[in-house]
Formats: sequence, structure tokens, C-alpha cells
Amino acid sequence: MKKSILSIIVFAVALVFSNEVVAQDFPNLDKSPMDAATYPSSYRNSDKKVKVIYSRPQLKRRPVSRLAVAGKVWRTGANEAPEITFYKDVTFGGKEVKAGTYSLFTIPGDKEWTVILNTAKNVWGAYSYNESDDVVRVTGKVSRANENIEAFSIAFDGEEDAFNMYLGWGNVVVTVPVKG
Repeated sequence: MKKSILSIIVFAVALVFSNEVVAQDFPNLDKSPMDAATYPSSYRNSDKKVKVIYSRPQLKRRPVSRLAVAGKVWRTGANEAPEITFYKDVTFGGKEVKAGTYSLFTIPGDKEWTVILNTAKNVWGAYSYNESDDVVRVTGKVSRANENIEAFSIAFDGEEDAFNMYLGWGNVVVTVPVKG
């Protein structure tokens, strides 16, 4: 009896003073952190029309043209290609798009960018991009930002069912109209 009580006490003390923890390595913050943009952007509005999940590379004194090369397919951010989800059917850049989730790629240009919705998902970069998986290609008009945008950014604004998606980086702002 003494041995079993002593064993229970030793076990209880060992549990209380045990500092054994599951050895889990947590990564440092990503150099290009993940973000999300929605429309409407109000956090309390649960009736979203669109959401984009993307990573935000920084310029760090580099020109946009070095990171998003003109005439070449770009992943539109960093790390994985962004995923854009439309919760309802929309007209994206003048073309009909069914509700669903798509990868977002772009081809930069001086006066306009080609903005691509593609069926491939969970894609790292644009390395495995396949044009045959494109759903639509639309033209995004380029304008110039008033101030330098250090971190690549995606934003939406508009009124009700007519809004714009903006891609901004450096002094470049690309606009794609959306209706839905």
C-alpha cells in the first residue's frame, strides 16, 4: 500500500514539474506576408462578393519591372499564386466568370496588364502555369500612384454591384472593373 501511494505521489509530482513540451519549430515571419482583400471590405459584412488571398512582396529599392517582368506571366505577388474566390457569378473585366475559386496571374505591360483567372489551385509561383487552364484573360488599365507602394497590394472599392479591383506596387496601379 505504501509503495502504491508513494508511486502515485511521485507520478503526480513528476507531472506537475515536468517541463517536457512537444518540440515544435515555428517559422519566423514570412518576408512576404500573406494577406487578404475582400469586397465589400467591411469585416462585418458577411455577404462578400470576392476575396483574394495573396502574399505581399516588398520592393526593397528594386524596380517593379525587375520583379514583375513585362511580357512574362507573373504569379501576382509572392510565394503561391493568389487565389481569388467569387461568391457569385460576376463580370470580370467585361467577361463572364462563374462563382468559384481561381488562381490569379498577370502579364505586366507599360500601359496595360493582362489579368488571368486560371483553374489551377495550390500553385507555387508561375512555374507550372499552363495557359490551357485559363478561364479568362482581361485587360487591366495602368495608372500611376501618387505615392510609392512598397508592399504589393490588392484592394477593392466601388458601389454595390459595380466595383474595381486594384493591384498596386511601386508607382503602378492596375485597375480591373468587376460587376456582380
